[in-house]
Amino acid sequence: MTTGQHRAAQPETGPQDEERLPTIAEQMADQLGGWRGLVESSIPVVVFVVANIIGELRPAVIASVAVALLIAGLRLAQRRPIRHAVNGLFGVAIGAAMAWRSGEERDFYLPGILYGIGYGVALLISAAIRQPLVGWIWSVLVAKGRSEWRNDPKLVRTFTQLTVLWGVVWLAKVGVQAGLYLAHQDTALGVARLVLGFPPYALLLLITVWTVRRVTREPQPAPLPGA
Repeated sequence: MTTGQHRAAQPETGPQDEERLPTIAEQMADQLGGWRGLVESSIPVVVFVVANIIGELRPAVIASVAVALLIAGLRLAQRRPIRHAVNGLFGVAIGAAMAWRSGEERDFYLPGILYGIGYGVALLISAAIRQPLVGWIWSVLVAKGRSEWRNDPKLVRTFTQLTVLWGVVWLAKVGVQAGLYLAHQDTALGVARLVLGFPPYALLLLITVWTVRRVTREPQPAPLPGA
């Protein structure tokens, strides 16, 4: 059963319809790119942090970009989805360019900090105007473009609460990174980028998938006799 559909309105719904909604594990794997996607997206940042500690800034920048290009190339050669690799390469390239130009390693992380602030603010604004961004993202990524949840007050409320949760967590983790950036704690900033990257994202995604699936699968109240 897709988001916003009710059993009462779909009496013909059967086991085949239920199978159309991927399992929680499948949805998590798709959005995170599986364990391989998690590892590959983190490798360029790890390379930059380590190379910058043991060497200089520009070799670290070159090494991180080279690794990101290698990962994207390997995925392309193996005919595997490259969405996660391209996203990672794009972020690494912008940060590397800024760090190269300024000569300060902390600028490698600046694009991610700015993106995180913008994303967190956008989430909270969308919740405030009753257009929760998490709901619309769910429609695109899970519900195959359907947006029936807009007609279900309970789902609107659920997506609004989830959007606020995402916004608060996103601003909190980016706030830590921004503080380290302003304090010129470059090495600590690199570690924070790794620790506060995918673990909070994976946890938020798990909470979102579990919550929405629970709400959409709750049985609808039976109509009163004679109604």
